[in-house]
Amino acid sequence: MPETDVVIVGGGQAGLALSRSLSLRGIDHVVLERRRIGERWQSERWRSLRLLTTNAMSALPGLPHEESDPDAFMPAAAFAAYLQHYAQRMGAPVMSGVEVTKAEPAARGFRLATNAGEWCSRAVVVATGACDTPYRPPAAGALASSILQVSPSDYWEPDELPQGGVLVIGASSSGAQLAEEIHASGRSVLLAVGDHTRVPRRYRGRDIYAWMETAGILDDPANDSANLDAARRQPSLQLVGRPDNRDLDLGILMVPGVRLVGRLAAIDGANAEFAGDLEHTTKISHVRMLRVLDRIDRCIVDHGLEAPAADPAARIPFLAAADPVRLDLQRAGVRTVVWSTGYVRRYPWLKVPVLDSRGEIIHRGGVTAFPGLYALGLTFLRRRRSSFIDGCGLDAEDLAPLIEAHLSERAREAA
Repeated sequence: MPETDVVIVGGGQAGLALSRSLSLRGIDHVVLERRRIGERWQSERWRSLRLLTTNAMSALPGLPHEESDPDAFMPAAAFAAYLQHYAQRMGAPVMSGVEVTKAEPAARGFRLATNAGEWCSRAVVVATGACDTPYRPPAAGALASSILQVSPSDYWEPDELPQGGVLVIGASSSGAQLAEEIHASGRSVLLAVGDHTRVPRRYRGRDIYAWMETAGILDDPANDSANLDAARRQPSLQLVGRPDNRDLDLGILMVPGVRLVGRLAAIDGANAEFAGDLEHTTKISHVRMLRVLDRIDRCIVDHGLEAPAADPAARIPFLAAADPVRLDLQRAGVRTVVWSTGYVRRYPWLKVPVLDSRGEIIHRGGVTAFPGLYALGLTFLRRRRSSFIDGCGLDAEDLAPLIEAHLSERAREAA
C-alpha cells in the first residue's frame, strides 16, 4: 500500500496551488484527480464562457499570464490548458483518473480507498472545489417530464436546447449570462430572480474586481465576518467577462425582452408560481452595490489615488416590481428549465466526522477539528476571494505551513 505524507483530493486550481506550496517545503504528497486536470473547465462550462476575473487576477503562484493582456478575460478552455501547463511546470505529482471512494481515519493518519488501490497518509486535503454538484431545489422533482431540465454544467450552447421558450431559475452571474445568450438565439426567456448583487463591470476607470482588490474587499478575512455562513451563501456578482467590458444586469436584460419574475415559489407539473419579491430583491441588490462602491470611493480618497470621477449613472437604482405570477409553462411555450441555482458539495466518500447537517465540511480557515484533515478551494475559506483563482493560491500558501506543523508534531509524537 503506497504511503505519503499528504494526499490532496482534487487536481483543480486549489489542489495544484497547494501541491506547489508543499513541494517548496519538501513535503511528500500526491494529488488524486478523478478525471483529467481542468476537466470541469472543459466539459462542465458552456461554450462562450470566459472567466469573470481578468488575467491579472486569474493566475496561480509561480506562473503569471505574462504574455497575455492583463485586462482580458480568458476563455474557460484556455484556462483548462493553463492548469495542465501549471501542473507540468510545477512538477505536481498528479494521478489522473483516480477516484477516491473512501477516506477514513487510520492508525498513522488516514487510509484512502480508490479505484486504483489504497493509499495511507498522515494528512488529507479536500480540494474538490466549491462548484461540485449543481443544486436543484426539491421543486425540480415536481416539474412535468415533458419539460427538459438542465444545469449550467449540462449546457453547451442554445442550439442544443429544444425549440421553444426557456425558464432560467437564478439571476447571479451564470443565470444572467445564460438568459442573455439564450434570448439572443431567438428564444423567449423568463428569468426567475432571487438573491443577486449588481455591480458595474468597470468603475472609475478600472475593472470592478481590481478596485475591490485595491480597497481590500477581496481580502476581508473570513474570521472577521459577522455572519460567515450568510457571507458564504452570497451569490456571485452579476458580471460577464467580455472584451468590450460591458455591464450585465437585470435592466440590460429587459431591454431586448427577457421577462423578469420573482423567486420561484412552487412547481406542480407544468404550473409554476413565482413570489412577488422582485421589488425587494432588486432594492437589496442596489444597497449591496452601493456598499461596494462607497468602500471603493473611500479608499480612493483615503489613499489619494488617481481615478476619474464616478459616473452618476452607476448609482442609478434598478427597481423592478412584479406581482405573484402563476404560469402554465406549456401554454407559455416553455420547453426548457435551466437551474442556475448554485452548487452544493457532496462528500459521500469522506468517512470522518467533520460534516454538518447540510453535508458541508466544518472548518476554520480550512482547518477541521479532526487532526490532519483540511479543506481548500471553498467559498470564503480564509478570505473573501478564497474561491477565486488567485484566492486559491493565497489560501494554499497560508495552509501549507499549518500542514507542515501538523506533520512535524506527529513525527515528534511517534519518536
